[in-house]
Amino acid sequence: MNPIRPLTKHFRYVKNTPAISPTALVGLTSVFVFCAYNATFWGKAIDIFDGHPGSLVGYIMAVYFLLVATLSLVGFPWVVRPFLAFIVVLSAVTSYYMDSLGVIIDRDMIQNVMVTTLTESKHLITFGFVSHIVIFGVLPAAVIFGIKVKRQSLFRTIATPVVAFVVSLALAAGLLMADLKSYSSILRERKDFMSSFQPGAPLVGAIRYAKMMARSNNILVAQIGEDAVKGPSYPSNSLPMLTIIVAGETARSQNFSLNGYEIETNPQLAKLPVVSFSDVSSCGTATAVSLPCMFSNFTRDAYTYEKGISHQNVLDVLSRAGVQVEWWDNNTGDKNLADRIPSRSFTDTENEEFCAAGECTDGIFMPALKEYVASITQDTVLVLHQIGSHGPTYYLRYPKEFERFAPACRTAEFKNCTPEEITNAYDNTIAYTDEILAQTIAFLHSQNGLATSLLYVSDHGESLGEAGLYLHGSPYFMAPKEQTKVPMILWMSQAFQTRFDIDQSCVADKEDTALSHDNLFHSILGMLDIQTKERDTALDIFATCRSLQKVAVN
Repeated sequence: MNPIRPLTKHFRYVKNTPAISPTALVGLTSVFVFCAYNATFWGKAIDIFDGHPGSLVGYIMAVYFLLVATLSLVGFPWVVRPFLAFIVVLSAVTSYYMDSLGVIIDRDMIQNVMVTTLTESKHLITFGFVSHIVIFGVLPAAVIFGIKVKRQSLFRTIATPVVAFVVSLALAAGLLMADLKSYSSILRERKDFMSSFQPGAPLVGAIRYAKMMARSNNILVAQIGEDAVKGPSYPSNSLPMLTIIVAGETARSQNFSLNGYEIETNPQLAKLPVVSFSDVSSCGTATAVSLPCMFSNFTRDAYTYEKGISHQNVLDVLSRAGVQVEWWDNNTGDKNLADRIPSRSFTDTENEEFCAAGECTDGIFMPALKEYVASITQDTVLVLHQIGSHGPTYYLRYPKEFERFAPACRTAEFKNCTPEEITNAYDNTIAYTDEILAQTIAFLHSQNGLATSLLYVSDHGESLGEAGLYLHGSPYFMAPKEQTKVPMILWMSQAFQTRFDIDQSCVADKEDTALSHDNLFHSILGMLDIQTKERDTALDIFATCRSLQKVAVN
């Protein structure tokens, strides 16, 4: 038998298949998009319109016609197939993360994707993801390319997409106007509803991201704290100061036993005289937003990406005041925070003890820290940016011998793990962070020639399956407390407390006070007695816990 004959017959069949117009292809593809990629959207719609089938049908039809109107803008024979193929592949990607992890692909999530690293992103490329993309993305795209598009006159080629756009938009508007009061109320109260629609949410997010990046081109960085000077706590004969600021990663407050979690995830820190602030809110739900925001002098409500990259941060102010500042990174980078200070990356370090799995655990900092501290002769602030509890591969964030809670999920495919296994793996990362912080504090405590302190603050939290959400990055308006409540822990040596005249018991009285990343910029300056008009005493948690002679009140 000639093996070519079946293929020949197949191509003859395709060749003889009737051609369809670009507009018809847009309409059919839109139906497929609604059916194949919007399980979460349909679930929310049925829940929201429960008992009101007429309103449900009207709204769904309106959204359908809005999608047709949008896709009709590229309904020209020479571009319609490539564009629709792109749409189905895009929808396959975004629907996988939406339906399996509850991840919404908005502007901030796209920003996260654009600044991530291969090391971080590779864990999200699982067998389940690839098989989903092949079945729901590649194969439908191949079908679209196999469909013949009907040739039309030049007039019809240009006019048909325009007419389809106008008619579809008019139909959508008419359907929405039929029950506008109810639909408007739903959209105001359930902003998560349309955020789950594929590919609408990611396309809008991409447009917003492109506009944000366009606005940020050629931005000049404004200096802040030009008046910054060291306060009276820096006499010439004093011991050098060393403060370590640990920027935690993906650690949520709810899983810290210091804050009341029933599982003992902080056995080492519990033995130490630390202050654990239990009610701290993050600036964002992902590193790309939270990290630059928390070191900026903007509040969460005022912060934008443009403001962040166009203004210096608290590290610049410290450096301007004469403090030696350095950034060490075991994550995805400093997000431009360390552009003007020395920095060091630990992510590519070849170290069999801490990097055996191809990624380094946070223990990698300790040998370098011991070597670094031996050479300190001036007041120093060192920032350690941890990999912390970054998922979904929690099991890679701690050495196997530190797996205290078992069984633990040891795969990036959460569907193959029980909720208990996922939580156990995550709790192991918190326990390992506890160990690293305790080791760092013990080392700082042993430095008799330095006035030492440590401040740990996580950038954002993490969802572990609550309400069907996993990982982080949810839009802040709908983010659960698991993604926005973060731990903040303070330790100060006696020499540090004495030199900077800080009453630790006064600070400890604020453990349950509602705080946020808004406090960090001003509290670092207050804690280290850096005098500048940039410091807002209302946001400085140390302002009322030291003598007014040491730090001038603005």
